[in-house]
This record gives sequence, C-alpha cells and structure tokens, in this order.
Amino acid sequence: MSAALISVRNVSMTLSGRQILHEVSFELPRQNLVALVGPNGAGKTTLLRTIAGLLRPSGEVLIEGNSVHDLPAPQRALKFGYLPQGHVVHWPLPAHDIVALGRYPHGATDPSRLPPADEAAVARAMQATDTVGFADRPVTELSGGERSRVALARVLAVEAPVVLADEPTAFLDPRHQLDVMQLLRKAADGGTLVTVVTHDLGLAARFADAVLVMADGRLAAHGPPREALSEQVLATVFRVQAFRAQHDDGAVIVPWSAT
Repeated sequence: MSAALISVRNVSMTLSGRQILHEVSFELPRQNLVALVGPNGAGKTTLLRTIAGLLRPSGEVLIEGNSVHDLPAPQRALKFGYLPQGHVVHWPLPAHDIVALGRYPHGATDPSRLPPADEAAVARAMQATDTVGFADRPVTELSGGERSRVALARVLAVEAPVVLADEPTAFLDPRHQLDVMQLLRKAADGGTLVTVVTHDLGLAARFADAVLVMADGRLAAHGPPREALSEQVLATVFRVQAFRAQHDDGAVIVPWSAT
C-alpha cells in the first residue's frame, strides 16, 4: 500500500451533547476508492464532514501529513471535492453554472466568463457525468437524478486530490448508479482518493478497494470488501445474512435475509 494521503488519528466528535464518533483511526492512500458503510446513525456523514475539515474533532485529521484544520480555507477547498447529502439547489441557475462553481477555488468567480482552462475542466466533468445535454437548463427544473449528476459534476470539476461523496447514487436509477460508481472508480484509478458513503453493500463490494464499516460511532472493520464485509461483520453490524458469489475477480454481496 502506498503512503497515506489521509490519516485519521483517534478522532472523536460530540455534537449537541451526544458523542457521535469514538476514537476512530485509519489511513487512506492515494489512488483508492473507499466505501464508507454502516447502519443509519453509525456516524458516516459526521466522519466524512470531519475529514473534509467542516467539523473540528478531538484527535487529528491529516492530509499529506498536515492538519486539515490548520489549512486556510482556500487551500482546503483545493484539496477536497465534497458532495454532501441532498445537494439541494434553491436558485434556477443553469446546470453549467452549477458545475462551474467547482472552479471557484481556482479563482474562477464568474461562471459565464470562465478562463479556457476552467471551461475545459467543467466540460470534462459534465461529459463524464452525462450532463452536457442539459447544460443550459435551470437546475431547479431537472429531475432528482439529474440534479444528483450535476452536483457530482461540480465536485469533479474541482479536480482535487480527494473526493468525498455522501450517498452519490441516492435517487439514481440502476443504470446511472453504475455510471456514477464507474466514474468514481475511474477517478480513483487516475490517482484520486475517493471516499463514498453508501448503503448499497453490493456497489461497495464491486467497486471499492477498501471498505470502512462504522457501527455506533466506532470503526468496526476496515479492509478489502471480502474481509470488511465478512459474514460475521454483516451479522453483527447490519444484522443480515448475504448471498455471496464471485464474478470477474470481484465479490458479489447481496443482503438476503435478516438475522
């Protein structure tokens, strides 16, 4: 495994008087797709926001050996492409202009007058997410799935070394779920560290290099999909049994029955 790009060391987090994360530690290398899974309320979104520097924990989060929280906000914005849950948009901006917001950390402040390099980055992101066809449509008029893809395109347009995506396949039909995961897989293969929160254990098993399993704010398992999503982990953490198979050197894991 290559040297860690992200190091999480003894991270704990308390919000509104309730401890959400309990001494979580792990390291993530470049050029990996990591699935972050766990039951509802396990602390997945809080952990993702902590890695992004949006929440200040006890413990440390390092990127390239430097504290995320010591980075000035403009520098941090260049390091992380962050896709939150829901990605609600309240203004009827064209989809192109939403994606162009991803170039703001690079100094591009006017989506309608982007420098050539920034326009090229936006075009790459929109082509990759199959959103070119509605570039001029107000994003408020798009379907939920279309808005999800526009939001992902905005994150990819940053061209940051780390992408943090919170349930990027929610609201998408099966074809576009696969498209998004293949796109994130391609980004990881190109050198990006991609961390994806998902409830779909099948997608996690198929596309991820490693899986982080959260349970009650603690790290319950971390490793390749076959190990992190073992029968014991699924029974203990998710209270399910799964159908398992192998296809093209990848694990197939389908939750099948409650335990």
